[in-house]
Amino acid sequence: MADKSDLPSFQSYFWPAIESLRARGGSATIEELEDDVAANLHMTDELRAVPHGNGYRTQFEYELGWVRTYLKKAGLAANSERGVWSLTDSGESVSEAEVQLVPNRVRELDRAERGKRADRLAAESGEDQEPLSWGDHLLEKLLSIRPDAFERLCQRLLRESGFTRVEVTGRTGDGGIDGIGTLRVNLVSFHVLFQCKKWRGGVGAKEVRDFRGAMIGRADKGLIVTTGHFTADARREASRDGAPAIDLVDGEAVCGLLKDLRLGVHVAQVEQVSIVDSFFESI
Repeated sequence: MADKSDLPSFQSYFWPAIESLRARGGSATIEELEDDVAANLHMTDELRAVPHGNGYRTQFEYELGWVRTYLKKAGLAANSERGVWSLTDSGESVSEAEVQLVPNRVRELDRAERGKRADRLAAESGEDQEPLSWGDHLLEKLLSIRPDAFERLCQRLLRESGFTRVEVTGRTGDGGIDGIGTLRVNLVSFHVLFQCKKWRGGVGAKEVRDFRGAMIGRADKGLIVTTGHFTADARREASRDGAPAIDLVDGEAVCGLLKDLRLGVHVAQVEQVSIVDSFFESI
């Protein structure tokens, strides 16, 4: 079984990420970046599925997330609120040799701040440990609630996202189908069957196939929501040619939805005050 030591080095992800953004016209989603970088480095599905820590994400997803952060701090890439990453003018013209210097340069810039933060955390906790991000903390909370409560939360998420007539069924022997809802897009309505998986780890292709088998002939579309992540094989199975498409919402996306919809998440807005000189000059 593959482990972290079998993955490519952290340094090796940087240039393929730049190449991916360039090949896709200057911008890409996180999923597109992951697929392109993995293909560039000839990574197998087994390698891509190696878990990171608690298993919410894979090690590959975790490391590529840091690569994006480093590229942003270096001024080579930027991201939108919708999770789309794009190259800056500097990123469009940067060379491979310059990109290889990014990790060390960013570390040098951050060393002083990281040292202060590490000292403060060590003083507060009495041990050297990586603090949980708000997303990790939220996922821990989701995993602590009862399965039926998670189903009701998914029901609320769908309603808040524009679904109507959302019902949670969750009957035994129903092929893993937990509920049904209707999504209206302009003049067209779709009946959507959904499945809620409160999992710690990866959801594979088998789960997607089983769900599709249960939904065929009963709805227009399928949706699987999980607290974990979907393997690369599961994502391919979900969009396989000739089979009904199934949309996948992983734990990171669930956290993003809860944050955007302010469901169980409080977001503090920082007030910034500036003086409008022209107002006083015109009096």
